[in-house]
Amino acid sequence: MIANYPPNSFDKDTLKTLSMALIRRKSMLATAESCTGGGIAATCTDLPGSSAWFEGGVVSYSNAMKSNLLGVSASTLEHYGAVSTQCAAAMVAGVCKLLKVSVGVSTTGIAGPSGGTKEKPVGMVCFGFMVDENTWTDIQYFKGDREQVRQQTIDHSLQILSEYLNK
Repeated sequence: MIANYPPNSFDKDTLKTLSMALIRRKSMLATAESCTGGGIAATCTDLPGSSAWFEGGVVSYSNAMKSNLLGVSASTLEHYGAVSTQCAAAMVAGVCKLLKVSVGVSTTGIAGPSGGTKEKPVGMVCFGFMVDENTWTDIQYFKGDREQVRQQTIDHSLQILSEYLNK
């Protein structure tokens, strides 16, 4: 799916809705971020009172961090690469286990301006989501410069979690 919406289009009400859903469930959120470099965690903690629902996050930019801290297997990285749904799923499972939470999100992608290939172009982002024992992944192809790709990634991750927890 190609997302084509302007940067900074995130509705802060979505974050409030997400926070209320997490509080209602008595759940804490954890993040495992690569291409967003801690942007999801920063966005979450911009909301006053976030300590009631945000546990913390890991910026796992390197493959070594993905493996050593989050438990992404060498075979996953070798066979699928760091930018893959398989890696995103392992990252979210790892951060939820590490921080002992039941809700998590992970991001790994190519924000640009370089680093893309025909198979994995700039703007490709893989997401991992976990709620309780349910894990799923998503791939998005965002347009824009590095900042825009990262912002769209942050927005999408929080929007999807909010929608899932409020259905």
